[in-house]
Amino acid sequence: MIFMLCGTSDARELALQIQQQGTEVLTSVVTESAANSLSEAGLPVRTGRLTIQAMVELVQEQGSRAIVDASHPFAEEAHANAMEAAKQAGIPYIRYERTGLAYDYHPLLHVVSSYDEAAQQAKELKGSVMLTTGSKTLQIFTKHLLGDPDIRLVARMLPRLDNMEKCNELGMEQRNIIAMQGPFSREMNEALYKHYATTVMVTKESGKTGAVDEKIQSALEQGIHVVLISRPEAEFGTVFDEFEGVLGELNRILVP
Repeated sequence: MIFMLCGTSDARELALQIQQQGTEVLTSVVTESAANSLSEAGLPVRTGRLTIQAMVELVQEQGSRAIVDASHPFAEEAHANAMEAAKQAGIPYIRYERTGLAYDYHPLLHVVSSYDEAAQQAKELKGSVMLTTGSKTLQIFTKHLLGDPDIRLVARMLPRLDNMEKCNELGMEQRNIIAMQGPFSREMNEALYKHYATTVMVTKESGKTGAVDEKIQSALEQGIHVVLISRPEAEFGTVFDEFEGVLGELNRILVP
């Protein structure tokens, strides 16, 4: 049995490959929509956040031989909890990390290392600012940008009730909320930029599979400033950016 944290579309594909090679896998996600996607693919799944202790108890109860962490590149708490849980349970921790973006210098591309820096950069640039960073850190941007007469703040996020409630609590106007489920095509990104007269787009460096590169490219081609939040730095230990590496490591671990 393998316990696997999933948070991206490629994580689902990796879980399927692990299952197809004859290894039992229990996947774990935070939201019901993500759970439905995994369940529909034929994968066992549990839903909800786990503390370190709860994760240790779960992997011990399930007899898990390893923890595979394929959660989102920005899920820092999940990474830390999984590494510590593996350590306490005495089983290997394996990180699957999406291939990062390779980007060259561009006068409209602003690379920053935190959400606060991103908000400050957007505040300096002003104009119609579109956030594509989700709801979790929305308060950082509303704190810096809402109320500035030279800034229109538009937020794109998943169409969930808790997200809409958070927008309301933070003072986001309904007309500035894009509640849509991705992935988004290049044409859809371009249409949204034009509709909201976007001059600044804020995004995270989630990797090629996350369609970030297309989102950035289409924005730059339209003359839009892009504020790109780089990935958090972390020491994962055993980490792979290809499925073959994870599968090979699991084979090594599971061989009697």
